[in-house]
Amino acid sequence: MASAHKIGLVGGTGYAGAELLRLLAAHPDAEIAAVTSRSAVGTPVAEAYPQLRGVLDLEFAAPDHELLAACDVVFFATPHAAAMHDVPDLLAAGVRVVDLSADFRLTDVELWSRWYNTEHAAPELIERAVYGLPELGRRQAIAGADLVACPGCYPTAVLLGFKPLIDAGLVDIDRLIADAKTGVSGAGKNLKPGFLFAEMNESFKAYGVGGHRHLPEIQQLLQEMAGGAVGLTFVPHLVPMIRGIHATLYATLTGEADLQALFDAAYADEPFVDVLGPGGTPETRHVRATNMCRLAVHRPADGDQAVVLSTIDNLVKGAAGQAVQCFNLMIGAPETRALTNTAPVP
Repeated sequence: MASAHKIGLVGGTGYAGAELLRLLAAHPDAEIAAVTSRSAVGTPVAEAYPQLRGVLDLEFAAPDHELLAACDVVFFATPHAAAMHDVPDLLAAGVRVVDLSADFRLTDVELWSRWYNTEHAAPELIERAVYGLPELGRRQAIAGADLVACPGCYPTAVLLGFKPLIDAGLVDIDRLIADAKTGVSGAGKNLKPGFLFAEMNESFKAYGVGGHRHLPEIQQLLQEMAGGAVGLTFVPHLVPMIRGIHATLYATLTGEADLQALFDAAYADEPFVDVLGPGGTPETRHVRATNMCRLAVHRPADGDQAVVLSTIDNLVKGAAGQAVQCFNLMIGAPETRALTNTAPVP
């Protein structure tokens, strides 16, 4: 049996980092060798995450090139505009990188700089990065990549929901609407008033209506699918739950097809996309802590609108689970390895 791959994790104290630790600690092909966090240097990982007591005997370390360069694969679960400073040296050392931030998702570096309000530190790596959503037909590219840019959580739910309709040429691509909701963990560990329990509980609000950072990412990939410009209205909302994304997607039909059969066929062989039967309504609780995207497609009153319901766990299929899915492809392991758990109920 081949030895496990040595794993480094940069940014181990955030929610996505915690999910990566949970998943990779149970992965038979992964040996977690280094976990870094500038804010928790010297703290045992199991002290920060008691669920890992007896599972992971490491302390958080300061980010160090030599420490990370000794790893086979390094995951970055850092805020945006952080990974881009360290990735070039790691790639030069022969380390493969899976980045959960937005640093290498956009192919237009000027567009990235506008949305993230800073100059990109490694623009020469933009074209080298492979967008890490396997269901978009990128498995071979991911398998051979040394730099994978994992998608955002909203883009994952939206892209998987629209893909069958756009691939089939059945909808007006100038009039797409994505109405999406997320749990508060999508904002990370944040002490801003709008994310405090007393401020957000029993409330529901839209945000980023004038422009959200995931918008150009979604548009970029939709344009690749459509082979041209698309018109997208994307409105995210914050709801009082911890995990989950529910995206309700609207598209005006321009042709006739059995939408249920279309979606069933499109995802028949996908291990992490589950299409419910006619009339289905997926719920975020049923994908909680899983790497599954659960979908349903509707055509209200047999009219000209297709309505797709798309649900994921924002921290798993929307972040850490997707990263592990890509890791599996990169090392030649079964794509589902360490990702087959089902959601807890209740």
